[in-house]
Amino acid sequence: MSSEVTSMKDAKKQAPLKAAPAPKVKNGIKVLIIEDEKALVDALVYNLDREGYEVTVAHDGQDGLRKAQSLPDIILLDIMLPGINGIEILRELRGNEKTKSIPVIVVSAKSEETDQVVGFSMGADDYVTKPFSVKILLQRINALQRRAEVPTKEGQGPVELIEHKQVKVDMVKHRAFILDEELDLTPTEFRLLECLLRSPGRAFSRQHLMDCAIGEGAIVLERTIDVHIKTLRKKLGSMDMIETVRGLGYRFKE
Repeated sequence: MSSEVTSMKDAKKQAPLKAAPAPKVKNGIKVLIIEDEKALVDALVYNLDREGYEVTVAHDGQDGLRKAQSLPDIILLDIMLPGINGIEILRELRGNEKTKSIPVIVVSAKSEETDQVVGFSMGADDYVTKPFSVKILLQRINALQRRAEVPTKEGQGPVELIEHKQVKVDMVKHRAFILDEELDLTPTEFRLLECLLRSPGRAFSRQHLMDCAIGEGAIVLERTIDVHIKTLRKKLGSMDMIETVRGLGYRFKE
């Protein structure tokens, strides 16, 4: 018995030490979670932190609006919050010059089609209903972040300016203009306009436009794109440059 114990001790001494876990590499992307459900917040913080995101949490609407002033890269927003509800927060964010361009993903138990349409019409970039897969939510966050990056052409620098029929999109400054007057667009509206403006006259399906605006694989209602196009048309004014392609989607006038 004693020799067996000794050999086990020797084996432990000779076994190589396990390397310490590598420190988490932060990707520099800041996520603000505005949510009052503690168990869900804990799960989101754990998973986002594991993926390298820098996470800040607000448990009510007032605190959420205050923390949004630090300009996170993405906001995860519940609708049913104590104090100020999520719809009011969206309205405040989109009406504030400082925060209007922050991508917002609504994460809500309100799953009716009308709830989602209201969320999108108020400026949400995506809408995820509870309960949901954290893996799917992470894909949505990644898709939104990819869409926020400045597009490039192979072997060239950034495509800085897209212009057609007195409508201009500045990709570097993330600003859009019509007749030299700046348009007040949400991030999703900006990406929709960019997609349409790159190929005037081309008919895009609703699914293709949602892939452009939110990212491939996004699961959203077909009416979602109609809501975004409606608000985009309104902001473009009387020039009526976006045409409906019956049975398919939309195109920008040649």
